[in-house]
Amino acid sequence: MNVRRVVATGTFDILHPGHLYYLEESKKLGDELWVIVARDANVKHKPHPIIPEEHRLQMVAALKPVSRAILGDKTDMFRPIKEIQPAVITIGFNQHFDETKLHQQLTERGMTPEIIRIGKYADEDLCSSRFVVQRIIDVRGNMDDPHG
Repeated sequence: MNVRRVVATGTFDILHPGHLYYLEESKKLGDELWVIVARDANVKHKPHPIIPEEHRLQMVAALKPVSRAILGDKTDMFRPIKEIQPAVITIGFNQHFDETKLHQQLTERGMTPEIIRIGKYADEDLCSSRFVVQRIIDVRGNMDDPHG
């Protein structure tokens, strides 16, 4: 039997319904969903993760759609993809990847997975870790107030 593997990647800091939607939609595209969780040191395009990489990995691995979760490589983002050999790589709606450039980089390394961008989760308020953090600050920001 030929197993169709899908790879999803991300930081997955403070899990929220948008993450789950991304992973559920990704899983629909194959038999196995492998998730590459970004290393703390490699997150440079947005604020540093609040949750340490090992904890983020544990949380993602426990999600129902996920077949296997691994940490990304510290120096070569393509190394885990080469090892997994996915048929499909999914990209979240807000991930800063240029699909054409990514396709070219993969082809140069002898890999030809299909690249699919997953659409946006419907609930705008809680579809981003940044929005969740802001909600926490707004609702619980005044920690000196015993009733806040």
